[in-house]
Amino acid sequence: MQTLATGFERQISSGASYSRLLLTQPALKIVALGDSLIYGYGDPDGGGWVERLRRTWMLPDSPGHVLYNLGVRGDKVQQVAQRIEYEFRNRGELRHRVPDLIILSVGVNDSARLGHVTGRNFTDFETFQLDIANLLDQAQQLCPVLFVGMTPVDEKQMPFENCLHYNHADQYRYKEATRLACFDRQIPYLDIFERWLAQGDLEWRSRLSSDGLHPNTAGYQSLLQDVLSWEPISQGLNQPLTTP
Repeated sequence: MQTLATGFERQISSGASYSRLLLTQPALKIVALGDSLIYGYGDPDGGGWVERLRRTWMLPDSPGHVLYNLGVRGDKVQQVAQRIEYEFRNRGELRHRVPDLIILSVGVNDSARLGHVTGRNFTDFETFQLDIANLLDQAQQLCPVLFVGMTPVDEKQMPFENCLHYNHADQYRYKEATRLACFDRQIPYLDIFERWLAQGDLEWRSRLSSDGLHPNTAGYQSLLQDVLSWEPISQGLNQPLTTP
């Protein structure tokens, strides 16, 4: 597994695309770690975008990738960092191998303000920057990494559970810190926040549950399409893989 990670870094440094590297691999074992966006909360029909993706790879003519959903509702970046290596090391039953790829999606819970719209952030911004850097560095030491960004919240439905105030201004700061940290490490980042907002209020609001925080069934269907059309997935994971 370290060989794959080293190869990934070498391919990136030489200018080769991320997806081209994956096309040379056999069926992959993938772990998805993060918060409720990974877990799929709000989608009783399909179980979220990760579960929907997992099911597409269970068809007889699919590439046969193995995907583990390791999302935990309410997790912040620091909590994912605390469990990432343990989770990674304990998903090795397939030919006794550790995973080939980590998909991360976390950070929105860190941005929430506690108790009031002007309350302190759940994780203050400076600490968040250190936490996200630590998480990404840990992940890259294990294997190649992809990052799927947060969805926008409906500010009109806040506070969530009468205590957590999410807003777009804080979401933007925290997702930008994440995007830039990924850029610095050459980790592919899918900016869902910007992608959804660009489609207009009526469109993205219709994809959220009544709590204003979690995507609904339509939202997770849309998320899956966003992921499937993203180059690292569409050209690297979603196509039949060739042997080396």
